[in-house]
Amino acid sequence: MVDKMDVAAVLDLIRPSLMADGGDVTLVDVAEDGTVSVELTGACKGCPLSELTLANGIERILKERVPGVTRVVPAEEAAEE
Repeated sequence: MVDKMDVAAVLDLIRPSLMADGGDVTLVDVAEDGTVSVELTGACKGCPLSELTLANGIERILKERVPGVTRVVPAEEAAEE
């Protein structure tokens, strides 16, 4: 099982990069299957590149640094599943 505190700590490392562009990220949930749900806020919310930010930035870094993370999804998508 993925430790939510480990995920939060890594998001804290990513946060300054997002804030530099006027955005931020909030951890919503970590599921038992390793799916991390996040909410992009500020300039990141609704940005056309937000999917790339999730996949190539946040997800890649979380998978590298937190064992067991399988994917990162927007909170809205996780709620639909």
